[in-house]
Amino acid sequence: MQIATWNVNSIRTRLGHIQQWLQKNPVDILCLQETKVVDEQFPQDSFPGYTCAVAGQKSYNGVAILSKIIPTSISIGFTPVLGAEAVGDLDAQKRLIHAQINGIEIINIYVPNGQSVGSEKYDYKLRWLRALHQYLSHFASLNLPVCVCGDWNIAPTDLDIYDPENKAEHIMASPPERQAFANFLSLNFHDGLRLCSQEAGQFTWWDYRAGAFRRNQGWRIDHILVSASLCPGVKNCWIDREPRSWAQPSDHTPVVLELVP
Repeated sequence: MQIATWNVNSIRTRLGHIQQWLQKNPVDILCLQETKVVDEQFPQDSFPGYTCAVAGQKSYNGVAILSKIIPTSISIGFTPVLGAEAVGDLDAQKRLIHAQINGIEIINIYVPNGQSVGSEKYDYKLRWLRALHQYLSHFASLNLPVCVCGDWNIAPTDLDIYDPENKAEHIMASPPERQAFANFLSLNFHDGLRLCSQEAGQFTWWDYRAGAFRRNQGWRIDHILVSASLCPGVKNCWIDREPRSWAQPSDHTPVVLELVP
């Protein structure tokens, strides 16, 4: 089974790219972020052979799971697990969708960017991450096989930034964000890429400006985490840089995890 994650930065703008990539890489499950479209306008018919589970909104955010295997259950947001009172306003933005597929809990997330350290959006990001920790704790307590895919908007270590100097006060690399990511690992989740490679210079996002992709000035902020029970089956995990080189690309590129029985 191959599971992939990709922040496409507008599914309508990148529809051709997604179709082209799936033709070459017919993964079993593709988790998309920043679809930026309401559910009724999601182009479900554009992906023959895939069932589409979607949670979208107009112009912003939005997540979707495309699967060759029909999900046995689908839920949206934190509320089904944590309850409306605990979640408050955090599900107003469509940033999390869960589906049980082939016995695996697939959780697709789009973590808030946070704008800048100390801003209101940064505080919202940390609050969202705390809710995510509670949410994943639920699955961890049940000892279920879980795969968490998405745009985490966090570079976990200095290996994950082209130039980590003076990044402690930079969004996506501040100590509270990195600590939040470490807290997920403490729930017995494992970083799929780091199970397979410890090399620096493996990035998933490059700024559109200043020729960042051409110069490989990137960040690794898109991740696939797996629960401990899935680790023995992780055959490989890699970043596919090719779509970032296409005309009018997303600023992110896919990450693919391969699991074997």
